[in-house]
Amino acid sequence: MSSDISDRAEDSSKVSIWNDPKARGIFFQVILVAVIGYLIWALVDNTIRNLEARKIASGFGFLNTTASFGINQTLIQYSEASSYGKVFIIGLLNTLLVAGVGVFFATLIGFSVGIMRLSKNWVIAKIATVYVETLRNIPLLLQILFLYIAVLRSVPGKRDKASFFDTIHLNVTGIWAPKPLPQDGFSIVIIALILGLVLTYLISKWAKKRQAETGQQFPVAWTALGLIIGLPIATYFVMGSPLEWAYPEFRDTGSRLRLGFQLGTGMQIIPEFLALLIALSLYTASFIAEIVRAGILAVSYGQTEAASALGIKNSHTLRLVIIPQAMRVIIPPLTSQYLNLTKNSSLAVAIAYPDLVSVFAGTVLNQTGQAVEIIMMTMGVYLTISIVTSMFMNWYNAKVALVER
Repeated sequence: MSSDISDRAEDSSKVSIWNDPKARGIFFQVILVAVIGYLIWALVDNTIRNLEARKIASGFGFLNTTASFGINQTLIQYSEASSYGKVFIIGLLNTLLVAGVGVFFATLIGFSVGIMRLSKNWVIAKIATVYVETLRNIPLLLQILFLYIAVLRSVPGKRDKASFFDTIHLNVTGIWAPKPLPQDGFSIVIIALILGLVLTYLISKWAKKRQAETGQQFPVAWTALGLIIGLPIATYFVMGSPLEWAYPEFRDTGSRLRLGFQLGTGMQIIPEFLALLIALSLYTASFIAEIVRAGILAVSYGQTEAASALGIKNSHTLRLVIIPQAMRVIIPPLTSQYLNLTKNSSLAVAIAYPDLVSVFAGTVLNQTGQAVEIIMMTMGVYLTISIVTSMFMNWYNAKVALVER
């Protein structure tokens, strides 16, 4: 009897490798990796051969070549004598600028409209519904073109202006405002601002710990207001107001070709940036509003009833009870909307906003013919931005997740 059992054990241990699921899995994975590796090698080899056949130079040496063209929005010093490498940096900075500002406004508008959709006020709820259903069902490109061609082209012409408090001016060339010029000592004001932010963070953590232990609340909002705004302002005046303003110069007499705002004076926000920013913000906000509404509805209504039974105000209930619990539902799809906004900013090429796709994957590619290198760099930038955004949002999602005590 015992010998039969041992014989069966030996037979089972001598199972054919083809009948072993683990061995088969490893074998097919190796084959798959080999096939993918071969396809990548064949693609690269074929690309190199085609470039050589067409006598197109490869490599990244073109980044040191003089660009010889102007850009109408630059966040760093640039001239036509600058290199293509600097064009890449300027395009990247312009993309990050419109994406970052767009994410801020889209989040602000989206949360507001999402809460409005749940309002008991019929008019407010219907206005929010019309906003969401209208904007999210119109293609983004059409919204960008409508804002740029129909809306922003209806403002005063180049030789005229509409002024607000005689400080901020608007015409077809964009918004013109005083340009801040930091002087000696302004760095102390920046240090004061950073210090205020750090102290606010530390006080906020201390206040949460104190409330959890004693139940006593600390006025964090007023303290943050004093540290983030009051401290830098006080430092600014103590340092003797180390900031000057360069006002835009508007010429309404003289040669007709010289009329209007003079380039190089004041600060200009170009209409292409405004159209792209407004369209991205409003379009993405319509999707964020639905995400916020779904997140709030996912929280049990018993939470609201419990807060009301404790005498908590409706505004405090929403801010302290409902929203914190809804965030665990809101954040994952919210991350996707942030990524979509960043990638949708590439539609800037339709209105000639100088983002990465327009000036680098467009103008530079046409001038140099280095299609492979330029497209690879452009795709790498968007991939990196998306990965960093996802990593940050995943970290924040884990931070706000419900933790059982």
